[in-house]
Amino acid sequence: MTKIDRGVRYPVSFRLNGESVHGYAENRLLLSDFLRHEVGATGTHVGCEHGICGACTVLVNGLPVRSCLMLAVQVEDCDVQTIEGLAFADGSFNELQSAFNQRFAAQCGYCTPGILMTLQHLKNQNRDFSEEEIRDALGGHICRCTGYREIIDAAMDVMGADSRQTDD
Repeated sequence: MTKIDRGVRYPVSFRLNGESVHGYAENRLLLSDFLRHEVGATGTHVGCEHGICGACTVLVNGLPVRSCLMLAVQVEDCDVQTIEGLAFADGSFNELQSAFNQRFAAQCGYCTPGILMTLQHLKNQNRDFSEEEIRDALGGHICRCTGYREIIDAAMDVMGADSRQTDD
């Protein structure tokens, strides 16, 4: 059995929002902490640190993962996308972010990056979703401010299968 020394830093290389990242991480450093403190991607929020709230959700090789449950060394040679990678190069919002803005789906905003990353995963599938499917995908996210209606409405505006009446 190989013994891994605590305190030893291991090289980590991956693509973050399309850019190469090279750094060093202890074997027990969480991806969320690596992103925030080593790389400066502070849009990834840490809430519960148990994978329950969903605030720290990022996409790893296109799939949503809780970055507080993944070690930084596990993303070696992976593609990682964070909330910073959703906006266009000029800083303007993508379609989901615009819908959130229009629907006022982000109040305090703490949960918003994780929710947007999960919704981006759905959007990347290039198909329409029912409200039930969107609710199911967001079932692992906790938001204490909006009551979810605005979040669901924003998601439906972008990728909903049903034509919806708006209150506008």
